[in-house]
Amino acid sequence: MLNNFEEHILGNLPFLKDGKLLIAISGGVDSVVLVHLCHRLGLNISLAHCNFNLRGTESDGDEQFVIDLANSLDIEAFTESFDTEGYSVLNKVSIQMAARELRYFWFDELAQHLGFDYILTAHHADDNLETFLINFSRGTGLDGLTGIPEVNNKFVRPLLPFSRENVVDYAKENKLEWRVDSSNASTKYLRNKLRHEIIPILKEINPSLLQSYQGTINNLSDTADIIEDSMELFLKEAIETIEDNKIVFKISEFKKHNNPKAYLFEALKDYGFTEWNDVVNLLDAQSGKYVLSNTHRLIKHGETLLLSEIIADALEDVIIENLEQDIETPFGVMTFSEVETISQNNPNTIYIDKGLLTLPLRIRNWEVGDVFFPFGMVGKKRVSKYFKDEKLSLLDKESSLLLCSGEDIVWIINRRADNRFRVTEDTKDILKIELK
Repeated sequence: MLNNFEEHILGNLPFLKDGKLLIAISGGVDSVVLVHLCHRLGLNISLAHCNFNLRGTESDGDEQFVIDLANSLDIEAFTESFDTEGYSVLNKVSIQMAARELRYFWFDELAQHLGFDYILTAHHADDNLETFLINFSRGTGLDGLTGIPEVNNKFVRPLLPFSRENVVDYAKENKLEWRVDSSNASTKYLRNKLRHEIIPILKEINPSLLQSYQGTINNLSDTADIIEDSMELFLKEAIETIEDNKIVFKISEFKKHNNPKAYLFEALKDYGFTEWNDVVNLLDAQSGKYVLSNTHRLIKHGETLLLSEIIADALEDVIIENLEQDIETPFGVMTFSEVETISQNNPNTIYIDKGLLTLPLRIRNWEVGDVFFPFGMVGKKRVSKYFKDEKLSLLDKESSLLLCSGEDIVWIINRRADNRFRVTEDTKDILKIELK
């Protein structure tokens, strides 16, 4: 296996030869074999072990084993202890998901602070098959059926071409020691149930199951490449604008195709949506209708779909007590300066009569019932009616902020000033308010 592993590194992952590498090690046979293979090839490796404190003294034994292994090979090892159960409860995720989030966050942190080029994990061909079957059983798109990527940003999985049998045989032939995780024998977890009950039957039916699966993965990956190229061309036409807080899609581009649902799925699959029939129905829904995922919202607005991240908390009021200081806002930096003359008002700049202001000023979210006197008009108007007349989307309405003096609106920021604070021939001090 060592020769095959070396050929694989040189032929497919040559960048590992010169990289500073961090190996994620549990102490199990897979990660122990990966460490020994990399060490025998003379790669520049360090070890990282997570103690999730889920198996009492067994977890502590795993940690000590990794430390002893690192010492025996004269390589650096990092260990971290986690309150996995507490994290699971606090974040309302399963124990498995909690462990996954904790370890990957820590690996990223180590890589950033200590300058590791790549993080190596010991996933092999059997892990890949298990992941395929898990995704298949739960329902997925093409991406979920193309297996674990060998290279994904900093994460590299050099053992993917090798089977669990290859790994165990190498460990036994070289008389390696490793730790056995007792929880791996339990079939209450789906992955273990597949590993111990389902996959052995499939291998009995087809002894060449892993090779057949790899051929299927290659075919699916080729198809995925074609779809990716096609979607890149499609999105160039379908995306109207991309801003900091939203992406605007043209509905007409989806409707040009016989199967708009397929295009919607490919365009939005990374944003957590699951109710795809509801997403498709937005194409012909009334303006203002929307569909939610856990993280994003898709809104029908006129002839467009607006995609935005869900922001849980409204802006806390910003109090402005000193007009000589610049103020940070969600839209940029607000500045105040006295000027001799005015230029034409624009959405980012207004000129007002400074003497009419009452400090402190306040920046706040708009509320139902707010009323202002639009600059250049006679009389007052509800802010909600102004938004409707301006045909603002739900997202634009929600993100709109007001600059207020006392209870009076001075400016719907970036949109319209209030006529009550306009500069007249009686104005003594002209204040320019600008958003940069």
